[in-house]
Amino acid sequence: MVDDIEKVPDWVDRGAFPFESRFLATTFGRVHYVDEGPRDGEVLLLVHGTPSWSFEFRHLIPVLARTRRVIAVDHLGFGLSDRPTDFPYTPEAHTQVLREVIDGLGLTRFALAVHDYGGPIALPIAVAEPERISSLVMMNTWFWDLDTDHEFLRVARFAASFVGRFLYRWFNASLRLIMPSAYGDRRRLTPRIHAQYLAPFRRRADRVRVLWTLARSLVTSSKSFGRIWDGRERLGAIPSLIVWGLGDSALKPYMLERVRQALPHASVKTLPGVGHWPQEEAPDDVARLLDGFLPSSRAARDKLLSA
Repeated sequence: MVDDIEKVPDWVDRGAFPFESRFLATTFGRVHYVDEGPRDGEVLLLVHGTPSWSFEFRHLIPVLARTRRVIAVDHLGFGLSDRPTDFPYTPEAHTQVLREVIDGLGLTRFALAVHDYGGPIALPIAVAEPERISSLVMMNTWFWDLDTDHEFLRVARFAASFVGRFLYRWFNASLRLIMPSAYGDRRRLTPRIHAQYLAPFRRRADRVRVLWTLARSLVTSSKSFGRIWDGRERLGAIPSLIVWGLGDSALKPYMLERVRQALPHASVKTLPGVGHWPQEEAPDDVARLLDGFLPSSRAARDKLLSA
């Protein structure tokens, strides 16, 4: 089902995000997604983290969609997707909805690119069914039990605390404090761009229900993350690319070494001076890296080359 563009909220910057908005009904609510490129091409699924939405992939989509079908989803509660009050908003629940989206769109085999919390949300699917994943891209993400990562756990416990909840609710900490600080160059987060991330979370209750729940889940869902780590050999069998902004203050460079450990055969591309959102801070570099690594539709590629 595709909604008319007029039904998209007026805060969406259509100059920056010109893609057709589509919606898929799931058990818990409608999920918004964009679906660009040739329908008969190789499929790439882009999965965002928190506190963002598919807007974070806007620079990558037109480049990658020249020779492949590119799908970018908004998790429930994020971006233009529904925000049901009876949905738990845990990473495990988001994984369940993402499975529904994948099956609802008939994606039997696809490349998967994850960023931030998109890793813990999407990677359980890759661990369970690695044969469905043609290629895997990880950008500044993690997937291990935080009991084995005391530095990250210390931050997570603070975020999950009453004080953390207060800061999320009243100060919009995830978007106004953490997001800017995680950029390698804060000037890249312009007021125009920042507005696209702030707009979905004007209501304080939504910041707690959606954003703080994932912050708390860093602690409460840690064992679930550990199960992804336990399945890392299954991930390691998938052709993989790691793209990492070394200036990330949220997921620090030492975490890259853990990802390398899990995927010893992966190609690794580091971006000095780039922070937590490589696709925002160095979009041309990231698009080039992904375009050169990911499978593409031969027919679409030949047509592009002959143009």
